[in-house]
Amino acid sequence: MHLTYHTFDLQLKHTFTIAHDSRDVQQTLIVQLNDGVHSGFGEATANPYYGITIGNMIATLDVVKEIVEKGKFASAEELWAMVHPLLKDNSFAQCALDEAAQDYFAKKKGQKLYESWGLSPENIPMTNFTIGIDTVEKMVEKMKELPWPIYKIKLGTNEDLRIVQELRKNTDAIFRVDANCGWTAEKTIEIAPKLAALGVEFIEQPLPADDIEGMRRVFIGSALPVIADESCIIEEDVELCHGLFHGINVKLTKCGGPTAALRMIAEARSLGMKTMVGCMTETSVGISAIAHLLPILDYVDMDGSLLIRNDPATGVTFDFGKVIYANGNGTGAALKPEFL
Repeated sequence: MHLTYHTFDLQLKHTFTIAHDSRDVQQTLIVQLNDGVHSGFGEATANPYYGITIGNMIATLDVVKEIVEKGKFASAEELWAMVHPLLKDNSFAQCALDEAAQDYFAKKKGQKLYESWGLSPENIPMTNFTIGIDTVEKMVEKMKELPWPIYKIKLGTNEDLRIVQELRKNTDAIFRVDANCGWTAEKTIEIAPKLAALGVEFIEQPLPADDIEGMRRVFIGSALPVIADESCIIEEDVELCHGLFHGINVKLTKCGGPTAALRMIAEARSLGMKTMVGCMTETSVGISAIAHLLPILDYVDMDGSLLIRNDPATGVTFDFGKVIYANGNGTGAALKPEFL
């Protein structure tokens, strides 16, 4: 077994701005596991907000490289448990390795990844397309550039309601809004019925993660469901979000990959909470891994590969929000030949 790293600077089609970040380039790490017959691919992006760089992900994975290359594990889940004590401080690195392992073992079985998990894709949610913070005029322009059935609108400005009102004039699509911790409890409760009247489906992470009392008030008083993102990072957070949020948005990079995400989703469903998975502007490698969780999700935000100009990989594709799986086994993702 060989563990190989591939790094890329992804060029974004538009400057991507949220409440606490703005960027034109996204660095990413793609991990490859290869036994000479089968290759598995996984991915994690650099993220300054969480202190994640390409360098510290590679350095972290180098710590477990010998364990990985000895290949003394029979499943992705077994590998996850073996290396987690050494990778627990860098969940992004663990995510890239776990995605690659899940892809690899499904390919060895001759199955698509969802099949190896015992899932069936008959009824799967459509993905939203994200409109980052910009001038209202440019946000409308981005929306018109790609007509879509569901938009997730990044908010957290002094003009949030006006932004949604103006966007609504240009489409009858479903709206979801994400404040990225940028609101107060008072603002959330006040604005929620107005957003509901504008066709907004839910509000994602309105308050900072440490505002527990504020979220209790929002959970009771909001006219719209609220979905946890920054408040739900790892498995232990799911139970803590119960009674504060109506659902959770799991990010594979934050929790350590699909193996942990499956457990988080199962726990949320057992608590009667809605389930969602989001992305971090990954290439088709990371986005394709997300796709195989769709049969157990209520909502999904997997538009990352649509936001970049120079995707170095192939994998799932999209038809007006509908996810189309690639033909191959595993996740169906692969690096384009010129990048191998």
